Amino acid sequence: MASVATLTDFKRYDLVYALSQASLQQKVICVILVLFTYLVAVQMLRFQRLHSIEKSYSCYATRTSMRNMTDHDAWAIQKTIMQTEFPFIVLKSLQFALFRTYGIPTISTLLLKTSQFSDPATSFKRYADTGTLIGEFMAFDPRSERAQTAIARTKFLHQGYQASGKILEADMLFTLSLFAIEPIRFVKLFEWREMTEMERCAVGTYWKSLGDALGISYSPLPSGNAGFQDGLHWLEEISAWSHAYEVQHMRPHPRNREIAERTIDVLLYNLPDMLKPLGFNLVSYLMDDRLRSAMMIKPPTAIFSSLFASLVRLRRLALRHLALPRPSYLRLDVFTQEPNQYGRHWVTIYEGAPYYVRPTIWNRWGPTAWLKWALGRPLPGDEGDKYYPRGYFAPDLGPKYFEGKGRKELEVLKETLRQQRKGQCSFP
Repeated sequence: MASVATLTDFKRYDLVYALSQASLQQKVICVILVLFTYLVAVQMLRFQRLHSIEKSYSCYATRTSMRNMTDHDAWAIQKTIMQTEFPFIVLKSLQFALFRTYGIPTISTLLLKTSQFSDPATSFKRYADTGTLIGEFMAFDPRSERAQTAIARTKFLHQGYQASGKILEADMLFTLSLFAIEPIRFVKLFEWREMTEMERCAVGTYWKSLGDALGISYSPLPSGNAGFQDGLHWLEEISAWSHAYEVQHMRPHPRNREIAERTIDVLLYNLPDMLKPLGFNLVSYLMDDRLRSAMMIKPPTAIFSSLFASLVRLRRLALRHLALPRPSYLRLDVFTQEPNQYGRHWVTIYEGAPYYVRPTIWNRWGPTAWLKWALGRPLPGDEGDKYYPRGYFAPDLGPKYFEGKGRKELEVLKETLRQQRKGQCSFP
């Protein structure tokens, strides 16, 4: 073993010595060769994950075969898109989908009446709870206990408002449509490639099935009663309906403006005060004219628009030609897999207040923690149990006055989901 180590050390020393003695021209040639090799590797590997998806799900290679796509396969394809292929943009698109619903006065008015966004003390928790529920049923197998619990809890939190007519069925359908439409639109606008037909079909199949699980009616869609051919067919019809609904109902209203301001406060929470005008302009840039008008927000200046557009182009080019695919071990995992000692789960990534984040040494003393401390932001574990440092319990997610409530109803809803949501194809 000693002789092998000595030989290895000698070779390493010999290489270092050779490089030190090389001429400037030789060093330049070496650098060029290394860069060339890296660029070739990027070109060879950049589409590797897409090819892997197409190979793994070759049974859905044609439009005809896509009508047989199962809910489980759709979820698995979408999870790959969300965790490794376009994690940053898809996460932002889902946040923006929720934000876009606030341009409808009937939605923003209800949220303000429930005080969940009118009070800063509750707005951050509502943001965390909504993201956690959506994330739970997106991150886990449709047949799993965690996904079905999150869906049942979501349905329970809404059914009282639906029964009283406070939540319009059309608003529920509109909200669902945005969670399917916005990721596809954001990827097309901001990523290094568009989603393929199979990926779009998976998104449509998954969200159509989720709408079924939540009991959302598709009767306003042309094929809502007769049935849809596949996920793409559903996606085409709900996209057209969603656009028409916006044209008719997305109107300027002071309550839209108020809830937009509260939400932007959450989105820009970790920015220093001096950078918040820049962040506000970025949020405005991501809106279209109709949404800006509905929220009564000024468009970004021409300078900011040009700057952001240039950054988007640079990012797209860099990802396409200079970045290797994200490895699986760097996938976006937002929640812990196993329950902790309290029977709960922790959130691993957070942008607003540290709800449900484990107060580890790293989370309290790492570089990010020092930055948050410098900005005067709370850290995981601060202020006792205020931010739920033991983690979240999915059956309790939602407004505080719903904690501990709805256990029996939840079990009934879950039993229905166990019978109906088995990962099967959701098209006849």
